[in-house]
Amino acid sequence: MDHLQTPPRSTLSSLSSSVPASSSLFASPAPIVADQSSHCVVPGERLGYADDFQASLGTYVRKQYIHASVVGFKHIVPGSEGEKPSFLVLREKETSVVPIIGNIVTAKVTRINLRQATLKILCVGSKPVKEAFQGVIRVQDVRATEVDKVQLYKCFRPGDVVRAEVISLGDKRSYYLSTAKNELGVIFAKSVAGATMIPISWEQMQCPKTKMKEFRKVAKVVAEESLE
Repeated sequence: MDHLQTPPRSTLSSLSSSVPASSSLFASPAPIVADQSSHCVVPGERLGYADDFQASLGTYVRKQYIHASVVGFKHIVPGSEGEKPSFLVLREKETSVVPIIGNIVTAKVTRINLRQATLKILCVGSKPVKEAFQGVIRVQDVRATEVDKVQLYKCFRPGDVVRAEVISLGDKRSYYLSTAKNELGVIFAKSVAGATMIPISWEQMQCPKTKMKEFRKVAKVVAEESLE
């Protein structure tokens, strides 16, 4: 049987030298750079201007802004020569974080009834959770005043994203959450028309498409930091 012969070293050298150093075979992908102010973002959160950045994985463009479409951390990928850098949102591979009393969490409302709203916890502080944690906001924990006048359907709707505080470990299935502080409440909601609503007071949000107003327990409206 004939044996396979190894090509002479001079032949291998000539082959390797014939491949340009700039060949895409050896080209490295653009590095992913974590934003210096990197934090956990939620669907609908505004990331920056579409004039300055391109939308990429985990993002979408609405009007002149780029928004997050998933829960994760914001990153910037530098653009090649003549191209804008890109925003992308990735779910980081980190150790799972567990909510404890006093934590501020970001959660999505899954259902409501007359006595409580049920939520799926998305982030603890700035870290996305890797496991499924359920939270409950009871009528008495929605706000600090006029508790007896709270109507849950005027505070939350399924699909709303809420910032809340963990006040108790609750039962075996759910954490007890509270929005009874000015800075806590709904931070993202869609109108009946499907548009992202704009907060106009502590108890109302408005659809930019239809101009219809809807009741919510709105997290304190703060001036947006300038996007650089």
